[in-house]
Amino acid sequence: MTAPAVAGGDTAWVLVASAFVMLMIPGLAFFYGGLVRGKSSLNTLMMSVAALGLVSLQWVLFGYSLAFAPGSPVLGGLAWLGFAGVGAAPNATYAPTIPHLAFAAFQTMFAAITIALVSGAVVERVRFRAYLVLVLLWTTLVYDPLAHWVWADGGWLHSLGALDFAGGTVVHISAGASALVAALMLGARRDFGRAPLLPHNVPFTVLGAGLLWFGWFGFNAGSALAASGLAASAFVATHTAAAAALTTWMVLDLLRTGRSTAVGAATGAVAGLVAITPAAGYVTPLAAIAIGALGAGASYAAMQLRARSRVDDALDVFACHGVAGIAGALLTGVFATTTVNPAGADGLLAGNAAQLGVQALAVAATVALAGGGTAVIIVAIRAVMHVRVHVADEIAGVDASEHGEHAYHGDTLGELAGAGASIGESVLIAASDIPPRVRAVG
Repeated sequence: MTAPAVAGGDTAWVLVASAFVMLMIPGLAFFYGGLVRGKSSLNTLMMSVAALGLVSLQWVLFGYSLAFAPGSPVLGGLAWLGFAGVGAAPNATYAPTIPHLAFAAFQTMFAAITIALVSGAVVERVRFRAYLVLVLLWTTLVYDPLAHWVWADGGWLHSLGALDFAGGTVVHISAGASALVAALMLGARRDFGRAPLLPHNVPFTVLGAGLLWFGWFGFNAGSALAASGLAASAFVATHTAAAAALTTWMVLDLLRTGRSTAVGAATGAVAGLVAITPAAGYVTPLAAIAIGALGAGASYAAMQLRARSRVDDALDVFACHGVAGIAGALLTGVFATTTVNPAGADGLLAGNAAQLGVQALAVAATVALAGGGTAVIIVAIRAVMHVRVHVADEIAGVDASEHGEHAYHGDTLGELAGAGASIGESVLIAASDIPPRVRAVG
């Protein structure tokens, strides 16, 4: 049998897509960093940046092997520790036309961004050293097994036929479920419910959303692992769903409050990107419009419910990533068609109702592993160190206590940022007049 050969075009595309996904991590840092108060913005940025560094090392040392090496239905083996055997030659199972190393590098970025997503639920109150331990343990005990279940040859959900083109279950539902558990276990911020917790820099958030949208083309279209028609289909589905979700969010805001907020529009786009992720390589552009709109609607409703609760999921990670991810995974079982991707499966509308059941099982398994695993990990960390910062440090801002730095110094912007308000909002917006999405992130 002829050994698989490396295709230059496919390799170039996957390497570029890997760089796109890596750019999503500073994009997420800006998206999250703008939503918090100025006195904790650097800490929020660092949570994303630190995840990129720590998870990348974990992935090379043993994470990739646990996720993708041949093993059992629930966990990979140790054959690829330290990227041993992962080189320039293609791997017939995962990367038949690109170097195995390119596939492993692409997957590195997925692993790094997933735990960074979780950080948005617990910002402004977690000790940075405890967060670093969480990053390492969560990636090893939750992400790696889940990636094996869904994507690895022989993984039990993969063998059942679960469809997840680019990470609806592995990345977004797992991050959303874990975020909700972490927020519940750590408790609310001291000022939660006592004062408006306003975003200190909305332009940062819009910039971050733009970088996320750009990087998501690598996230989804790159998952075709080839410069192919399937990559083009996933690219178009990704953009179309995001556009539908952004538009849906703006309309919902207008109908509910009479105004469309910039934070809401940015959040809507991200919700649509989340919803289309599992379906991107299996659905038509018209189906992508439906998935983006329905995902945004589900996320919008979840945020309004959360805002009326006592749960301090600070940046609504569960509503945006968990709920939109669940919607997208289930809708994949509705709209998937083999006319788009013969390697996939038909969904409900194509006459295969069983696929919706498989998708529901994958959602339930993901929530159970991520939620349960996160609870166990936090209990274990609490047994050996303090997880929350002291009250005085939380009041002063965790930038100073955890990093010895400040985002802003000695000017009006710095004073307002430390107080937790943007310049315009601190003067013009009364607490009773805060737009819905701004209330939701507080």
